[in-house]
Amino acid sequence: MSEVSQARYTDHSLLDARWVLSDVSHDAVARLVTRHNIPEIIARLLLVRGIAEDTIESFMSPVLGKDFPDPHAMTDMKEAAAFVADAVQQGRKIGVFGDFDVDGATSTSLLVHFLKHVGQTDVPFHIPDRMKEGYGPNVDALRALQAQGAEIVIICDCGTTAHQVIAAGRALGLDILILDHHEAEEHLPDANFVINPKRKDDDSELDMLAACGVVYLFCVAVNAALRDGSYYDDKKISPPPLKNWLDIVALGTVCDMVPLQGCNRLFVKRGFEMMQHTDNVGLRALMAVSGIHDRPVNVYDAGFVLGPRINAGSRIYKGELGATLLSTEDAEEARNIAWTLNDCNDKRKDIQAEMLDHAISLVEREDMSGQDILIVGHEDWHPGLSGLVAGKLKEKYAKPAVAITYATNEKGQREGRGSGRSVPGINLGGAFMAAEKEGLLIKGGGHAMAAGFSVMPEKVDDLIAFLQQHIRNSAADEDLTPEFVLDSVLSVSGVTVPLVQMIEQQFGPFGQDHPQPQFLFRNVKFSMVDVVGENHIKAIMTDWEGGSGIKTIAFGAKGTAMGDEMLDQGYNKIFDVVGKVKVNSWNGRENAEIQIIDAILARDSQKKQMQGAI
Repeated sequence: MSEVSQARYTDHSLLDARWVLSDVSHDAVARLVTRHNIPEIIARLLLVRGIAEDTIESFMSPVLGKDFPDPHAMTDMKEAAAFVADAVQQGRKIGVFGDFDVDGATSTSLLVHFLKHVGQTDVPFHIPDRMKEGYGPNVDALRALQAQGAEIVIICDCGTTAHQVIAAGRALGLDILILDHHEAEEHLPDANFVINPKRKDDDSELDMLAACGVVYLFCVAVNAALRDGSYYDDKKISPPPLKNWLDIVALGTVCDMVPLQGCNRLFVKRGFEMMQHTDNVGLRALMAVSGIHDRPVNVYDAGFVLGPRINAGSRIYKGELGATLLSTEDAEEARNIAWTLNDCNDKRKDIQAEMLDHAISLVEREDMSGQDILIVGHEDWHPGLSGLVAGKLKEKYAKPAVAITYATNEKGQREGRGSGRSVPGINLGGAFMAAEKEGLLIKGGGHAMAAGFSVMPEKVDDLIAFLQQHIRNSAADEDLTPEFVLDSVLSVSGVTVPLVQMIEQQFGPFGQDHPQPQFLFRNVKFSMVDVVGENHIKAIMTDWEGGSGIKTIAFGAKGTAMGDEMLDQGYNKIFDVVGKVKVNSWNGRENAEIQIIDAILARDSQKKQMQGAI
């Protein structure tokens, strides 16, 4: 058999998903264990995920000196860095326009810290108001930066499709650079430079980067140009501490859900090491408010604790709070902003819950379950939360979802603000760009899995019809059955704290395109099954033959076929379960737990022999 094979374990789980079980050659596992001195489970995971043997070292333990990417590999990077280095030497003032999400905030703060360090006393920046300005650059913001003295504006985490705004900015006399990572069209805006690894003519293979990664590499390139020009020696100043700023890069990279592959793994691994003892006063204040003290920071902390608080500022109150927090050097200001963001996040949760309940009622009332994409909206919804609601709808119904809110733009016009989240196989950003070309949108675009748009209210019905047809055509060529790829098989009794920690430390961090491993647990039973919260189910899971049990939780399982089977005398039934392992820390104690993803009744699975070479 080949080193890795896959076979369908079942087509019909309790959640109507397909399970695909990976298996690996024992000889291949033994080879990796011997050559790389790694545990067997890590060797299996490396093989299943297709990590080439000659890249195992850089995958597991990337090193800055050896694995750092070449910034100049990106199209126009060398020329753009030289342009900004010359501007710094000439004392030209540079302003920054950044997006209102975490990637935009981290990108903005990186540029602010860099420009201040190399001699600019103050760096004007603008983060758009979600409700009034919407996504992307606008002419009024460029004018405001120019009024603050900016001769050059660097636009980060947006701008790649903002043709008219960039042209207007150039007409004002501004020099404009774009540092972005969103989908690019064949024709680019008339900026001085557009640095984007998704440009059609960019062959750097760095398209996995978040905007903060692009900005960081840009700072590295400008730093090299300044150093080569003897700028630091002439000014008698030290070069900027770029390595220390990887904590900000790690935060933005995780929160923007870009693939944790290639150099992103380097940024996140080393950035988390920096974050634990960060010298960024804003990040330190936010960690304190969030209850993260004196312990290693992980992906969950970044994506579900710190990130939502930074985002909450633009969703609920003021868009610039996150960037200001990460840019300030005033500890008192940082503490005040951190607590404000914490309060905003609490309010965000309440408003989001109300919006989601309403959105679900609209889906059910209009019987949208048979549609290929769910599109809901309401005049009274909060414009800052449409993406979060769309994401929850996508999770609940396993379909692309769009939530449309309404706000008054900077011209005093009422417009719809849509945000969408997609499923594998459906490019939502491409769909919105296609709608814009049809004249249905003011602007639209983004990523395949997450994208947004602005639309005039009178065109919403036509837009919905277009998107339904576009997604229907796209879905016709795709098998959209939910699929869980299982990395390996574990026994319940084999799940221990040391095992989970080893997987996290040697195979993590986990995120987009490198998800947390999913394991198959065969022939298990449940006891002490109960509902916690509104719709989660907790239980003790044991191997059918007996042995020690382990705590499990199935999030959102109440009311599902899986939850019903677990609650209905689950201790008398044999299940096969898909789950993720984790360590739960509470009151100084650590315990291994399993998060249940899906299940089948084992008597059903035993009737179905696996297809393939397992």
